[in-house]
Amino acid sequence: MTRNKKLAAWVEEMAALTTPDRVYWCDGSKEEYDRVMKIAVDEGVSIPLNDKTLPGCYHFRSDPTDVARVENRTYIASRTQDEAGPTNNWIDPVELKKIMTDLYRGCMKGRVMYVIPFSMGPIGSPISKIGVEITDSPYVVTNMHIMTRVGTRVLEILGKDGDFIPCMHSVGKPLAPGETDNGLWPCAPLDKKYISHFPEEHTIWSFGSGYGGNALLGKKCLALRIASVIAREEGWLAEHMLILGITSPQGEKRYIAGAFPSACGKTNLAMLIPTVPGWKVECVGDDIAWMKFGKDGRLYAINPEAGFFGVAPGTSMQSNPNAMKTIDRNTIYTNVGLTADRNVWWEGIGYGAPGKLVDWTGKEWEEGKTDKPAAHPNARFTAPARQCPGIDPSWEDPNGVPISAFLFGGRRPSTIPLVHQSFSWNHGVFLGSIVGSEVTAAALDLAAGTVRRDPFAMLPFCGYHMGDYFRHWIEIGKKGSAGELPKIFYVNWFRKTADGKWLWPGYGENSRVLKWVFERCGGAGDAVETPIGYMPTVGAIDREGLAGVSDDDLKELLAVDREGWKKEIALIKEHYAKFGSRLPKELTDELAALEKRLA
Repeated sequence: MTRNKKLAAWVEEMAALTTPDRVYWCDGSKEEYDRVMKIAVDEGVSIPLNDKTLPGCYHFRSDPTDVARVENRTYIASRTQDEAGPTNNWIDPVELKKIMTDLYRGCMKGRVMYVIPFSMGPIGSPISKIGVEITDSPYVVTNMHIMTRVGTRVLEILGKDGDFIPCMHSVGKPLAPGETDNGLWPCAPLDKKYISHFPEEHTIWSFGSGYGGNALLGKKCLALRIASVIAREEGWLAEHMLILGITSPQGEKRYIAGAFPSACGKTNLAMLIPTVPGWKVECVGDDIAWMKFGKDGRLYAINPEAGFFGVAPGTSMQSNPNAMKTIDRNTIYTNVGLTADRNVWWEGIGYGAPGKLVDWTGKEWEEGKTDKPAAHPNARFTAPARQCPGIDPSWEDPNGVPISAFLFGGRRPSTIPLVHQSFSWNHGVFLGSIVGSEVTAAALDLAAGTVRRDPFAMLPFCGYHMGDYFRHWIEIGKKGSAGELPKIFYVNWFRKTADGKWLWPGYGENSRVLKWVFERCGGAGDAVETPIGYMPTVGAIDREGLAGVSDDDLKELLAVDREGWKKEIALIKEHYAKFGSRLPKELTDELAALEKRLA
């Protein structure tokens, strides 16, 4: 229980509304995790995996309607629609609270209401925030144990009058007396799912989904959508960014943060094993960075999460050996294929399926006999970050790590070079504001070749008007001292030749680009000034031991495609038009300057 009157009153109010069978306060202990997991196993919604090969691991299979973030059911309910901006779904907060209060009424009948006090970031860090999630889902409790720091210590720090972010969640499936989930994942129908954020109140309400960021409310809901609002109010940054430490053979170390839209290899980069002899990369975080100015004027970052909630398909010993070694114990797997001997398998794991499996929908599956995948494309693993062999020794430093560089990037088969550096902070903000990935034929809603813009990789996660978000970045630049601000780079691992061949091998070889970034941060690294920014010379990218990338390939990777950029300018103008008068003049000035340099 808690001494915090505001928290006690809120829990009481929610219990009266949702009428659970009982209320349980989580203490964050290993015994609690095991006990709650046993409830999920006894209810038939979880399967313990093979203890010899995957000790302490469990498998969950969700409902086919509950497999990913649901953008069209995710709302920013600010007081006015204008405050939410053109890139967010908005509903009037009064109306939304009424709809959801009706849905919450009696929704926990037959279930336990769990109260989860959690810290985003090391407990007691000046950069951390405390949240409390109420949920009726054992899946949420166990995942929050891994993804955040849960327990009584958090309540002690909160004290009698400390501030917390209330996170209300229910799967939305009450049980009649004697009824059980009968082995089925509990959730509400799609049209009853709501993932709602009230920015002015710093409050999150979620109903109807038990999956991922819809239900683990510390993740995208608190750590990005609400934290981005708080960061603007308090003058810091809450970003959808990985954080890595890179150390030279001489023992010099720098930290780099990077923002990439989904499916652009963020986790792979965060856990990268360099191919350049003598260099070392260590992971601070793979998804979210919170950054505040230190006394020395530099930005210091923490990873507010305590675990990895990663996409399983495509993860292999070739693409990400550190991830594979992280998830071989004490891991929760969701919607992967299950083998006969209770091991896991997914597409892109690096070897063929071992005989008949049970697929993510619970049906028998055999490789080559069906075109349906064994694992859902968004199948996940939840694993403690401390298990990563490449975890940075300072990953839990309460003061954070000093950031020397920001990387932005997306999937662009043409136009955008392998790497270029901004001329200034505002030019770097401009680069972040135009991030996008080229749409493949797999996307049904846009023509192939269209650029889907995802500024700062924050489009689904910014809790307020994106034009104001750009303005906030520009203001941060004014707060920092020019020499201490991180340098800003744009990278693109995804360039292709005209006949569709990859020009750059990616994965561990990306360390060659990181090495140049590292050198630029220290005032070294050869570069030439081009209309789009500073670009490495062909000799500046270390190619020792790199096969398959010729001088001609590298020249193409580092060329300024003037015609391509002129087309890009027209697309950027279209993109900027969405933000109307809220678009900072500094960004239109940067666009005009680029246009002039290309002329």
